[in-house]
Amino acid sequence: MENQYNPQHVEEKAQHFWEHNKTFQAIESSKKPKYYCLSMFPYPSGQLHMGHVRNYTIGDVISRYQRMQGKNVMQPMGWDAFGLPAENAAMAHGVHPADWTYDNIAYMRDQLKRLGFGYDWTRDLATCDPDYYRWEQWFFLRLFEKGIAYKKTSAVNWCPNDQTVLANEQVIDGCCWRCDTAVERKEIPQWFLRITDYADELLESLDKLDGWPEKVRTMQRNWIGRSQGVELDFAVEGHSNSLTVYTTRPDTLMGVTYVAVAAEHPLATLAAESSTTIADFVQSCKVTQASEATLETMEKKGIDSGFTAIHPISGKQVPIWIANFVLMGYGTGAVMAVPAHDQRDYEFARQYALNIEQVIIPADGSSFDCSESAYTEKGRLTNSGQFDDLSSEDAFEAIAKVLQDSGHGKKTTNYRLRDWGVSRQRYWGAPIPIIYCDDCGAVPVPETDLPVTLPKDVELSGSGSPLVGHQQFVNTSCPKCGKAAQRETDTFDTFMESSWYFARFACPDNQQNMLDERADFWLPVDQYIGGIEHAILHLLYARFYTKLLRDEGVITHDEPFANLLTQGMVLKDGAKMSKSKGNTVDPQDLIERYGADTVRLFTMFAAPPEQSLEWSESGVEGAYRFLKRLWKQVTDFINNHQQIPELDATLLTPEQSDLRRKTYQTLDKATRDIGKRKTFNTVIAANMELLNSISRFADNQAAEANQQQGVAVRHEALELIVLMLSPIIPHMCHALWLALGHTEPVVDVAWPSVDETALQQDAVELVVQVNGKRRGSIEVSTNASKDEIEQIAIQNNQIQRFIEGKQVKRVIVVPGRLINIVVG
Repeated sequence: MENQYNPQHVEEKAQHFWEHNKTFQAIESSKKPKYYCLSMFPYPSGQLHMGHVRNYTIGDVISRYQRMQGKNVMQPMGWDAFGLPAENAAMAHGVHPADWTYDNIAYMRDQLKRLGFGYDWTRDLATCDPDYYRWEQWFFLRLFEKGIAYKKTSAVNWCPNDQTVLANEQVIDGCCWRCDTAVERKEIPQWFLRITDYADELLESLDKLDGWPEKVRTMQRNWIGRSQGVELDFAVEGHSNSLTVYTTRPDTLMGVTYVAVAAEHPLATLAAESSTTIADFVQSCKVTQASEATLETMEKKGIDSGFTAIHPISGKQVPIWIANFVLMGYGTGAVMAVPAHDQRDYEFARQYALNIEQVIIPADGSSFDCSESAYTEKGRLTNSGQFDDLSSEDAFEAIAKVLQDSGHGKKTTNYRLRDWGVSRQRYWGAPIPIIYCDDCGAVPVPETDLPVTLPKDVELSGSGSPLVGHQQFVNTSCPKCGKAAQRETDTFDTFMESSWYFARFACPDNQQNMLDERADFWLPVDQYIGGIEHAILHLLYARFYTKLLRDEGVITHDEPFANLLTQGMVLKDGAKMSKSKGNTVDPQDLIERYGADTVRLFTMFAAPPEQSLEWSESGVEGAYRFLKRLWKQVTDFINNHQQIPELDATLLTPEQSDLRRKTYQTLDKATRDIGKRKTFNTVIAANMELLNSISRFADNQAAEANQQQGVAVRHEALELIVLMLSPIIPHMCHALWLALGHTEPVVDVAWPSVDETALQQDAVELVVQVNGKRRGSIEVSTNASKDEIEQIAIQNNQIQRFIEGKQVKRVIVVPGRLINIVVG
């Protein structure tokens, strides 16, 4: 064994051993209980960043620990390979997106292997592979037949220059993030999946996910947004059609002073026909980014439509305004405004000098002045005619009944959740397998013709999808009637691929079926790891997709992920690492300088997994120094002790017993922290302390026989450090375990058990307080009674200084911790 720690040599040998022996290849025939650990797969951008390293190290530590717990572990890896960045990179570098993507995959796969992650590479998959997305197309057609997949015209952010739909996040100050062209709101046909049909189940089954952080479950509940309210109609003066609105606060109905509609609402279109001022305002709304997130911060603007609505109970006329804070895609595109009891409505009313009429007062009889702000709490009704003095809760029922009896409304359940738009006007994505025939309409591609693959002979200009003008791709024949027809040129949203990849990992070699019985064997994922930014869309869509697969009979499980860990970000100088900020750190450079184990150790030691990690060059160097110390301790021990005596706990000196107790206290803590709490930083810290204790351990004064026992105690302590740290620094521990005299590789060794007898103490040190202040400490037998402990404490010379001449009123003994003497 080399005396100097050479990480490159150590890591190369360990990685070769794992690959040669197929150490991490998962099998379904094992009698061990299965454990499926999965980290969210990466987009193949070209190289790993430190966020990847942290995410995947966490998953690997958990996987290796569970393996040591006797589990049959599967930890796969793949590539979320479709998406717009590949198109942009292809244009920038003059290469095809597929070539760029697969080159990046090869490079990043090598990086992952260099970090020693225990992946089953036989299950490797890329979502841009036709063998993968053919089954996505197949399943979409099943959903199309059931009516769950459908097409409708929907308002989107549209870049007229690039001829493509933009996500809300890609609209910056009303302009396209790429070409800076003013973005329009445009109605275009889009494909959707009816996720709203599963809203109740998605919401209610969150309660079963007790292995998920409550914060994530709350975020999903809020996104689904189930609410109980009233749907009611306002007649429009001079028109046969009425305005339908939904409210969760019908108790405030008598305080409505205006109604607001979206710029895309038919009434707004009608008003714009007779007023250029209104037309200009409506157009300005269509070129402004509009999402629920931006509505919270954007300036609220509006214009009077000239129309008036009739209050459904009082009959009073209220103006109808066109407002930029109302979205046509949410609800009915119209809202009732109660400025006295909604802060947004209040600010809009103040800005445009609209009436503010208070109809709710505090239930406790106190007053509230609505001239300064809206009163948004529930309370007691006032200025509400027949409903005066009712509580908000009673008024809900009473007003709902009046509306229902008059035919103007009804109680209903509403959802914030909207159906999932799954089509994109881009090239680098899975083609949607639909053919359009003038006679037959939308026709599914026959199963025998799947997959519908992307043509490679395309020219990417950045303006629209090249599929639209690709005649060989577009022109085809109708599968029903045989007449000339055209293919769908939209591709799937990349969330479609990431919503079921975890199931395909179970059976990536199946060419006849989307999934097979192996998916039921491995699912649900026992531990899923990823960033909190995926708390809503990816995790919600994956849950939805799993229920769709279940209902189609493809799998039997209801939920994809039993336990979820959301790791924090990696920061540098207080900011998230990003290329745009110029504060990234290249993991490859760190591996070359310090070795993969140093990188792994630092990322696990710097912070608990759920918290943000602040990058520290000195922290990396400190991790490297610790590894060199550990290596030296073990090599020095091996060089000095060729024969290891058998440990006999009955022969140990007090100092030897202390070190052995410290060793098993560390193991006890590590078992709890790594297994239950997943606080890997405390596991590392405890082992650092144990290594310090081994360094300080001196056995020179003991008799020769006892010195031999000291060798055995140190050997045991070093072995346990190697075992405890093996999930975190697996390369070094692979080498050290073999050097300590073992033939079985550490990766196949069980997690050690705590020797309870080693934890036993003859005496224990207790803190002594006088009137709650620490005044000293005493050592007592672990078998001492409460009375004996009290007497020892009171008679202690140091404690006597603080109680002499005073009356001892009582003595409080907290077993194993402290004594508090109360004097007067």
